[in-house]
Amino acid sequence: MAQGLRDLVGRAMIDPDFLVELQSSPATLLAEYELNDDERATILQALARLAKTPARQRRHEFQNALIRRVST
Repeated sequence: MAQGLRDLVGRAMIDPDFLVELQSSPATLLAEYELNDDERATILQALARLAKTPARQRRHEFQNALIRRVST
C-alpha cells in the first residue's frame, strides 16, 4: 500500500470525525494526500459503499474495503 493511501486509511481508522468529513467533502481531503488515480478511485468507491453501512461500522468497513482492493 502506498504511503499516501496508508496515511489516509490510518487517519480514518483513528479519527471518526475525519471519516465523516471525508464522506462529506472527499475532493478537499483527498487533495491533501499523494494518491494516484487508481488509489483515488478506490477511496471514492469505498466511500460510496459506506453510505449503505451503519455509522458504527463505517471505519471498519472503510479499512476492509481499501485493504481488499489494494491487496488484490
